[in-house]
Amino acid sequence: MNLNDLLAYFIPTVVFSFLIGLEVRVYMAKFHSNDDKMFFGTIRTHTFFGIIGFIFYKIEPNNFSVFIVGFLAISYLYSLLFKNLLDDERNSIVLYLVSMIVYSFGPLISLYPLWLASLIFVIVIFLLNAKNKFLSFNLKINIYELETLGKMILLSAVVLPLLPKDSNIPYLGISLYKIWLTVVVISTISYVSYLIQKYIFPSKGMLLTGILGGLYSSTATTVVLSKKSESTQDSNIFTASIVGATLMMYLRLAVIVAIFNMEVFQIVLYPFLAFSIACLIIVFIYYKKASNVTSNLEIKDSNPLELGTAFLFAFLFIVTMMITNFVVDNFGTTGLNVLSLIIGATDSDPFVLSLLTGKYNIDSLSIASAVIIAAGSNNILKAVYSIWFGKDNAKIASLTLAILGILTILVGFIL
Repeated sequence: MNLNDLLAYFIPTVVFSFLIGLEVRVYMAKFHSNDDKMFFGTIRTHTFFGIIGFIFYKIEPNNFSVFIVGFLAISYLYSLLFKNLLDDERNSIVLYLVSMIVYSFGPLISLYPLWLASLIFVIVIFLLNAKNKFLSFNLKINIYELETLGKMILLSAVVLPLLPKDSNIPYLGISLYKIWLTVVVISTISYVSYLIQKYIFPSKGMLLTGILGGLYSSTATTVVLSKKSESTQDSNIFTASIVGATLMMYLRLAVIVAIFNMEVFQIVLYPFLAFSIACLIIVFIYYKKASNVTSNLEIKDSNPLELGTAFLFAFLFIVTMMITNFVVDNFGTTGLNVLSLIIGATDSDPFVLSLLTGKYNIDSLSIASAVIIAAGSNNILKAVYSIWFGKDNAKIASLTLAILGILTILVGFIL
């Protein structure tokens, strides 16, 4: 190895080690200001850890024998220190773990692309800085949700790879693998929006409730906002919030279509983008008209990663696919468009995903039309919900949703 290559590995090792040492010093000053003699050093110590790890790796790069000896020696030294920590009722090994990461930068940078070491460096800096945030998050998080997340990861990472990919279910034309993959993807999207609502914005105004709720379920959000509309005298903010939820519905559908079928996405992109822009303009207009009075709302949705919810979605997905197959085989695209109107007025996600993942005797344009019609039909349903639950305060919102729904359906039929 020439000198330039050696320096290309050595310099990032020293820089990353030095910066982490600097961050450790800040960490100790912030959280362990009285314990500076109880831990390893900071800037110089971690820089030396990085250099020693690099040297020991280069001495014997084939079997890591010298590097492993150094690793064990540092671990032994820390075990002696950790005994003193236990005597003083302290049991954190965070700084030991950070030291071991720094020690490993030498072989890591030499053997793998630099972006991997850079990513690890950024994660270490973030974790050291985020101690208070993690502590407060830990107090608020529901342990049942973590248990549910663990079950879903098990079913996704362990069960999903074991499902047959090539063996399609008769009549449906889709494998068990693809069915469960669909459930995992849609549950993950819903779960992320659920976490954002619950933990990042637990107390939010009506407009933010509409926008974040639309990521999860625009229909459920419309119902909740409509029921709460009587608590506000300002129908403008209510209209902005309802239309904001529908804005997120268009964007969410566009993302789902892009994930599963790029051909269909290229067709629905411009209609969905146009309606999203229209919704954004409406939201802006009515938000500017609204008074400054805000009220905090909370949408109490069930965890979308609950196994019952996931299995119910899988069941609806299969049933919807069977119905769609039957309608397409017997009534063609005309029957599919009528089916889109009907199913769109219930839960459109299983229907849209069945269209995107199934194998039907129709082209991408017909599938795109059905997706757009289903979105429009869902808007009509939300218009009914808003006027039913919101009464007088919901007149403008209901009319807006109805117009958006009719226009969306017309676009779907015109395509």
